[in-house]
Amino acid sequence: MRTEEKIICNCCKRVIVEKNDIPKREYLHVEKKWGYFSEKDGEKQEFDICESCYDTWIRNFKLPITSQEITELL
Repeated sequence: MRTEEKIICNCCKRVIVEKNDIPKREYLHVEKKWGYFSEKDGEKQEFDICESCYDTWIRNFKLPITSQEITELL
């Protein structure tokens, strides 16, 4: 969840502090526009999840996520 001054994890409500518009912790932002064949047709949903909640979430996936190491960070 985003407010003017901060980002808040939708799962645990942890505040992801920003300084000069730069987050001081990693987080995942998800934005989905639902279309046809959905019960949410025409709806747009957004949420933010801190890294800790993300780790908990993906541990429950039936299929593991794919991951690869990135050697050059921007």
